[in-house]
Amino acid sequence: MSGSVLQYCSTTFAITLCLWGHPYLNSIFLLFFFFFSLTPWVPVVGLEIHAQISSNSKLFSGSQVQFAAPPNSLVSFFDASLPGTLPVLNRRCVEAAVMTGLALNCSINKKSLFDRKHYFYADLPAGYQITQQRVPIAVNGSLSYSLCIDNKMSQMVTKTVRIKQIQLEQDSGKSLHDDVRSQTLVDLNRAGVGLMEVVMEPDMCCGEEAAAAVRELQLILQTLGSSQAVMAEGQLRVDANVSVHHPGEPYGVRTEVKNINSIRFLAKAVDYEIERQIEELESGGTILNETRAFDSKLGCTVPMRDKEGKQDYRFMPEPNLPPLILYNARSLPANMNHQQVVNIDWIHERLPDLPSVKRAKLVEQYGILPEHSFTLLNEAGLTEFFEDVIKQTQMKPKKVIGWILNDLLSYLKQHSLTVKESPVSSFLLADLLNRLEKKEISSTAAKQVFAELWKGEGKTPLEIVKEKKLQLIQDQEDLERICQAVMAIKSGNRKVLNKLIGLVQRETQGRSNPVLVKQLLEKKLSE
Repeated sequence: MSGSVLQYCSTTFAITLCLWGHPYLNSIFLLFFFFFSLTPWVPVVGLEIHAQISSNSKLFSGSQVQFAAPPNSLVSFFDASLPGTLPVLNRRCVEAAVMTGLALNCSINKKSLFDRKHYFYADLPAGYQITQQRVPIAVNGSLSYSLCIDNKMSQMVTKTVRIKQIQLEQDSGKSLHDDVRSQTLVDLNRAGVGLMEVVMEPDMCCGEEAAAAVRELQLILQTLGSSQAVMAEGQLRVDANVSVHHPGEPYGVRTEVKNINSIRFLAKAVDYEIERQIEELESGGTILNETRAFDSKLGCTVPMRDKEGKQDYRFMPEPNLPPLILYNARSLPANMNHQQVVNIDWIHERLPDLPSVKRAKLVEQYGILPEHSFTLLNEAGLTEFFEDVIKQTQMKPKKVIGWILNDLLSYLKQHSLTVKESPVSSFLLADLLNRLEKKEISSTAAKQVFAELWKGEGKTPLEIVKEKKLQLIQDQEDLERICQAVMAIKSGNRKVLNKLIGLVQRETQGRSNPVLVKQLLEKKLSE
């Protein structure tokens, strides 16, 4: 509990003792005291997200951008900060930042400025980073995201986080620590790669909200094509600012958890840090304004260094870059070469449907549940797979979605595969569902066929059905004989009709038509 609250409660307690004998105020003061002593903590979470811009070259040089290239093989003279080299702004990076700003409901600054942020580290050859501290390219946006209530997909709530700004900046190089030889190696391939820093206001209160917001942002970036946003490749890195305070009090001292590279780890890191701060304060300790890292193996955050103040970075205008001027249709000069400028309106007109719009269209077009639309979009390539199956099958979308989510997705997760890596193509699944819809096989048999298709042996559903003898028995005489045999076991009890149908299915190894079996059994029972 903070000092101010302790002081306040101590004073309240003293007044309570003085007025203890008052007949009407005793209970009021007691309730007042206990309310403040048991006041819950309010967590506050803000995020800074660095998204690597999807571009063939770096932000200020012509060096190629490529993941896992040999160390120091993609470094220009400018990237290495050799004297006399000058930055040349990458147009593609500017367009990607404008596109992202528009998608996040930001105001695009027609004039933005570049700054130098000074700090000294081995993987920053120039001793400073070119960024946009004073006037960034986009400001004052918002991001809406949805999350489940009590982990129930059927109960979802939509929340909004404010976007403070989006700024263009350089990435730094990478330091590789060799503990065996007690040395650090520097790879400058990443130095100068274009980044968008998306700064979210502290509008979130837990790890689940932070994770949901970042996942929605990731989907938007991938939809726009402004970033591939593959966290495993460092293309989307999150810094989480976390603090706690009592209601009605100023925000507490915050800590920053740096370079979180997984949405799952983000949720764990934020929740752990909230719990750690509350425990520290309630035990009489204080929170340090420090930078921490999340140890995924231990499941906790660990200190890295004391937080540096803004004055330590010695921000100054970048002297080698003029202001970045953008235009819209109204301000674009008539004699200006359109290929040499960035037109905000032109980019806005070409924005694709964002994830929220896609979900609404899926629900409206196919009649699926809203929560199913979230699952389709959250798995890369699953929406396209679903729609390909729909085009090739006679089965209704509501039934198809069950097979996609309950069977295909389940198998993919069990084997840690992506949709693109699925051994069951959309064509094969559609073929299987068509046979089920035509009542050539039962649903039980269809599950068996799917399991065989998953083996990837190149067989078609029809070949598997014939090989395993899974066709539905349509011959009425054969079914009557089997039903008669079953009736010998269970005679004349209508309450066990479903059990009888199950026995017939077992006898025929799931190949009997359950509708026809039911009709025959009802006929036998009525005789």
